[in-house]
Amino acid sequence: MVMDKIKEVNDIKKLDKAQLPVLAQEIRDFLIQKISENGGHLASNLGTVELTMALHLFFQLPQDKIIWDVGHQSYTHKILTGRREGFEQLRKFGGMSGFPKRKESACDCFDTGHSSTSISAGLGYAEAREITGGSYKVVSVIGDGAMTGGMAYEALNNASRLKTNFIIVLNDNNMSISENVGGLSRHLGNLRTADAYQGLKEGVTNSLNKIPVVGDRIVTRIRRTKSGIKQLFIPGMLFENMGITYLGPIDGHDIGLMTRTLREASKVNGAVLVHILTKKGKGYAPAERHPARFHGAEPFAVDTGLPLKRRTVANYTDIFSTVMRKLGERDKKVVAITAAMKDGTGLKRFHNMFPERFFDVGIAEGHAVTFAAGLAAAGLKPVVAVYSSFLQRAYDQILHDVCIQDLPVVFAIDRAGLVGSDGETHQGIFDLSYLSTIPNMSVLAPKNKWELSDMLKFSVDFGHPIAIRYPRGKAYDGLREFRQEIIYGKSEVIYQEQEIALLAVGSMVETAAQVYELLKSMGYFCSLVNVRFVKPLDTDLLDSLLDKHDFLVTLEENVESGGFGEHVVQYFNNKDAQHMPRIQNIALPDVYVEHGSVEILKRELGVDAESIVKRIVADYVRR
Repeated sequence: MVMDKIKEVNDIKKLDKAQLPVLAQEIRDFLIQKISENGGHLASNLGTVELTMALHLFFQLPQDKIIWDVGHQSYTHKILTGRREGFEQLRKFGGMSGFPKRKESACDCFDTGHSSTSISAGLGYAEAREITGGSYKVVSVIGDGAMTGGMAYEALNNASRLKTNFIIVLNDNNMSISENVGGLSRHLGNLRTADAYQGLKEGVTNSLNKIPVVGDRIVTRIRRTKSGIKQLFIPGMLFENMGITYLGPIDGHDIGLMTRTLREASKVNGAVLVHILTKKGKGYAPAERHPARFHGAEPFAVDTGLPLKRRTVANYTDIFSTVMRKLGERDKKVVAITAAMKDGTGLKRFHNMFPERFFDVGIAEGHAVTFAAGLAAAGLKPVVAVYSSFLQRAYDQILHDVCIQDLPVVFAIDRAGLVGSDGETHQGIFDLSYLSTIPNMSVLAPKNKWELSDMLKFSVDFGHPIAIRYPRGKAYDGLREFRQEIIYGKSEVIYQEQEIALLAVGSMVETAAQVYELLKSMGYFCSLVNVRFVKPLDTDLLDSLLDKHDFLVTLEENVESGGFGEHVVQYFNNKDAQHMPRIQNIALPDVYVEHGSVEILKRELGVDAESIVKRIVADYVRR
């Protein structure tokens, strides 16, 4: 196998040209096989095999810097930098990450995981190179989806002032551009980067600028005329008008063409954008037909592409999807917003039934929130469906545009808590902390699938900012006999005992129920409270617990700092209670949690039922 010749970084440069297509096919076969066994990002990686090979052929790693936007398309990069064996433990606890990690390899120069950041980071590298006198090349690889994020355009605007080389590769797997336009633009791209043309252009501009009074005016007029003509022919005039040289579009599966284009791009004194066309899922028919399904794939059968494990029970996203459809039928003021996550957040059915009330704003969470604020100010009932870790990107808009105005926006926060294999950038373990700091915001968390339904119905009619956070995966169907009406700011007492009170938030109610049974079997009496509202605190309940309990245990799948447990402690400290209870906060440590299954992570972090029981008993006995 040709792939056996790739032992370490830059080994690809030792191959003959005839071996490159063979290597590309072997990489595709390898990725399909490994991801079918372990899961991972497939479609995006299959689409960037040749692109990655071209980058490794032209650039010298780790001296040169390749920055991958998001980073879920970096699997071929990992293979070409000697990490092929790491795919046996891809995205598993203690194994190789599914994203670039600086601590994993010197060839990973920037950690990524969220979208639209690569141009900003690459520009930072390019400017640092000039300040430090470096000579390395810098390239940022960004997808057309990530270009919907406003941060990418902020970076492009800044990059247009750069006077030294910085290459941006736009990986376009969605646009359709006709052959004749593509051919013409390639021809013009080669012309613009030719040494003679570059020298002539700079020479003429410099000479005209020296003419007193009228020189600048002549240069400006020439530029306007040139831009007007080019606008008719060149699809990249958006970038040209920003001051960024545009090359393309070119075939992103032609290794030789891309390598030559990168060489030409490196001659530009300034920012240059290379526009390539690729096909997501290339080489594997199921992924080509259904790229969204194979974005983050679970283990599947290679011959059919079907998952090895059929999902037989509903997850929380399914429940949200069903309830949103029903709310859309009942109330024409209900509208739904997503930031490029229609399928992931469960809004596909709502979109199919009410397309005029569904809005996908692209990868632009900040815009999504302020857009929702505008909808709410105009009298509608917007529901923003978003993953917890992505909502972090819109903190200012939540605070400034929604909550200051006390607007009725509902935040349906999926993937709250530990999410597993995607690691630090995707764990939703900060939302309780950052949302509870904001005045006018209310924060809820359901204990099971029925309570999610009840909370969503409550929230769309609440009339103020409100957030519901729920976990990834199977919807808990236990404790179904406990379904008290949702009353603002009030908790639900499930079991009323004495001595120890367990106050559990959302997903931790299921764990707390297990803790309750284990402690009961050991002879300890406990009450179990479904907190429901993290904000506002149910202070009446907290006060009432002091009558029969001297040990309160809070349980949450959020970092301890700023979480529910800290708010409970703060309440009693401020209250200066005569009988101050002992409080134990069970929460996630204030760290970035790496990848691994949720079950393993909970055990490692001490928030599984057995670990919690040991901690409670140890502290209770020492009291």
